[in-house]
Amino acid sequence: MKFSIGSTQFDAVIGRLVVAGWTGRDQAAVQHHIDELAEIGVAPPSTTPLFYQVSNGLLTQADTVQVLGAATSGEAEPFLVNHGGKLWLGLASDHTDRKLETISVAASKQVCAKVCAKTLWDFNQVRDHADRLKLRSWIKEDGDWVLYQDGSLEQILPLATLCAHIEKTDNSAMLCGTLPAIGGVRPAAEFRAELYDPVSDQRIELRYEAICLEDIS
Repeated sequence: MKFSIGSTQFDAVIGRLVVAGWTGRDQAAVQHHIDELAEIGVAPPSTTPLFYQVSNGLLTQADTVQVLGAATSGEAEPFLVNHGGKLWLGLASDHTDRKLETISVAASKQVCAKVCAKTLWDFNQVRDHADRLKLRSWIKEDGDWVLYQDGSLEQILPLATLCAHIEKTDNSAMLCGTLPAIGGVRPAAEFRAELYDPVSDQRIELRYEAICLEDIS
């Protein structure tokens, strides 16, 4: 997998991939997310936060991914990478099967690709103002892009805390949790997101489409 840091590129083979869930800093917001998922039949977590290890083969930078059926959608998340003895920050989507999520959250994480942007930032350069970073996503509904998530990283646990789960393992990566969905969690085939740094006026962008395979029973 090839990543870019400014004009520099490096290849990384991610050996361990973790998806963090229920990482909201405000427990009321966490409960809100639990409640909105309960509305689509998802059982509440045993504890919060949770850290799901998923297949490293799920990580991709492709513009399209294949999914089974139409009941899937993405979630914008900060993306931490431990490579070469350093931590890097990027952007990824925890694409999830919403139908399977009602049966097993862990299984729903495992069956969908996790799409990450090709751009990374040196985490040390944003560490001191990480809470100010802005995270937004959009889904396409009825032909129009609709704002789906909008907030800052102060709404999730500090990245400096979350990175402890990968900083001892080189070539590991973690999706760090997400923000509530505006209008509720729902399926969508086309997804785009951005991570914006108001200090440097730089952004990381991500866009992809989920192509539905025929669901035969």
